[in-house]
Amino acid sequence: MNPIDLASLLCSRLCHDLMSPVGALNNGVELLADEHDPAMRDRCMDLLAESARTSANKLKFFRLAFGAAGGFGEAIDTSEARTAVEGLFGADKRIETGWMVGDAKLSKGATKLLLNLALIAGDALVRGGRLDIGAETGANGLEIVIRAEGPRVVIDSGVKAMLVDGGDDAVEPRSAGAWLAHSLAQEAGGEIQLMEPGDGVLVIGATLPVQGQPTPPAQG
Repeated sequence: MNPIDLASLLCSRLCHDLMSPVGALNNGVELLADEHDPAMRDRCMDLLAESARTSANKLKFFRLAFGAAGGFGEAIDTSEARTAVEGLFGADKRIETGWMVGDAKLSKGATKLLLNLALIAGDALVRGGRLDIGAETGANGLEIVIRAEGPRVVIDSGVKAMLVDGGDDAVEPRSAGAWLAHSLAQEAGGEIQLMEPGDGVLVIGATLPVQGQPTPPAQG
C-alpha cells in the first residue's frame, strides 16, 4: 500500500474516534457561555474535563499505535503502552483491562503490533467486557496474546480478513489498523492467528521470531 494512502486511512480512523469527545468539548463550551446557574456551570465543567481526558487518552494511544512515538530509540517502555491501553479502555469503566506483559521494553514494531491487536479486540467488545493483554519473550521469540470476553463479541469480517491475510485491496479506515498489524508481523517474519469468536470470547495471537532468526519452514 502507498504510504500516503495508509496515512490517510489512519487519519480517517483517528478523526472518527475523536469526533465524539471533541464535539462534546465544543458543545460544553457553548453551554457554559449561556449558562448562569452555578450548579449547571459546575456540571458543564465536569463534562468538559471528562471530554478533555477522553480526547487526550485517545491521542496518546494512537500516537503509540500509529505514530512515531517513543523517540529515536529502537525500544519503547511497556509501561507507556500499558498507560495508553488503560487510558483508552478503562476511562469509562465499560471495559476492564488486564496487563500481563513480562518485558520491560519492546521494539517499536512489536509495541505497535500489540496495541493495534488490542484495539481490534477492544472494538469487538460492543457491549463492554474484559480485555486481557499478554506478551512474553522466550527462546523462540515474542509471543503476544490478546483475549476479549464480553456479553457480545463481534469482529468485522473485513478487519478479520485483513488481519489474517493482508492485501492492499478494500482497505478501509476501520481495517487500516488490521492491515498495519498484518504488515508489522510479516515484516518481522512472524504471523498472526485468530480464533473465531465463540461463547463471548475472542482470542488473537501473534508470534515474532528472535531478531535475526528466520521463521522455521512449515512441516509437512
